[in-house]
Amino acid sequence: MKLYLTSAAAAVVLMGGIGAALAESVVVVQPEQETVVREYIKREPLASVNLLGVELKLGSSVPDTVELREVPDVKYRVAVINDQTVLVDPETRQIVEVLH
Repeated sequence: MKLYLTSAAAAVVLMGGIGAALAESVVVVQPEQETVVREYIKREPLASVNLLGVELKLGSSVPDTVELREVPDVKYRVAVINDQTVLVDPETRQIVEVLH
């Protein structure tokens, strides 16, 4: 019985650690921030950068050659890649949101 409880306790601790790690990597972009970005892009359109072979999905890295534009009152930077507007974490250069 003691062996089963120890294994179960270890599994709970392990799952809790995985859950905490996943929670840290999830980025939630607030709808208000999306609205600010969309309005900014309408006022100051950005030229699209064509990158062959780059998949635009959450967590994808944006090359250093792509200029990231600062948007007032938004934590993330914006770029237009392959005609898609993306929000990028300026510290990691990873895509945190693809705006449709």
